[in-house]
Amino acid sequence: MKRFVLIISVAVLGFAGLNAVIPSPIAAQTVNTEALQTQTFTVDKMTCAACPITVKTAMSRVDGVRSVTVNFEARTATVTFNATVTTAAEIAEASKNAGYPARTVEG
Repeated sequence: MKRFVLIISVAVLGFAGLNAVIPSPIAAQTVNTEALQTQTFTVDKMTCAACPITVKTAMSRVDGVRSVTVNFEARTATVTFNATVTTAAEIAEASKNAGYPARTVEG
């Protein structure tokens, strides 16, 4: 019986030790918050309630984009993105390719 307890103890301690060595998948996905930028764009040609959905979808599909908020009344989109992955120009181009030309708002 003592041998069984010893084997179980060694196995448990071994697994505990492995967890300390194997990096967490969550840690591997962390983003350098210093690289995150927020940019507001003026978006042309938004004339109906479906237009903001198209703009948001187009901008969201750009690699590195974290969030997109479209204001239909103001005709703007505010985008938070990882600047090491994409640029404001690439995000504006994605909107333009969807039929809604966008340009950055200088703040």
